[in-house]
Amino acid sequence: MTAERVNPPELSPPTGFSHAVVATGSRLVFLAGQTALDGDGKVCGDSLPEQFRRALDNLLTALAAAGGRPADLARVTVYATDVAAYREHAAELGRIWRQSAGRDYPAMAVVEVVRLWDERALVELDGFAVLP
Repeated sequence: MTAERVNPPELSPPTGFSHAVVATGSRLVFLAGQTALDGDGKVCGDSLPEQFRRALDNLLTALAAAGGRPADLARVTVYATDVAAYREHAAELGRIWRQSAGRDYPAMAVVEVVRLWDERALVELDGFAVLP
């Protein structure tokens, strides 16, 4: 994929995301929402950072199985049951993202939700990627 991250100077400087991503490629990969489920379908981790790490790893595992890599991500949406907690842990979540996915940030949004499919889940990530 060729990805151009677009961050207009008229907008607030992005931290941990890109305002827009212009992606050119031949295959789209739509990634289902991933929570902190282990291979047995049980939520792992009690804290938001623990669950975020597992959910991101699950998203990247699905992407890799489809032939993609983190830099191919064009859009990711984060669904959190507590945006205040997400903001409180933002620095740590950013470190987790950079360790797992690098610094080629997709266009992103964080949305607060009442609850997720599994009542123990604190966060879910979905998105799409553009592959060469």
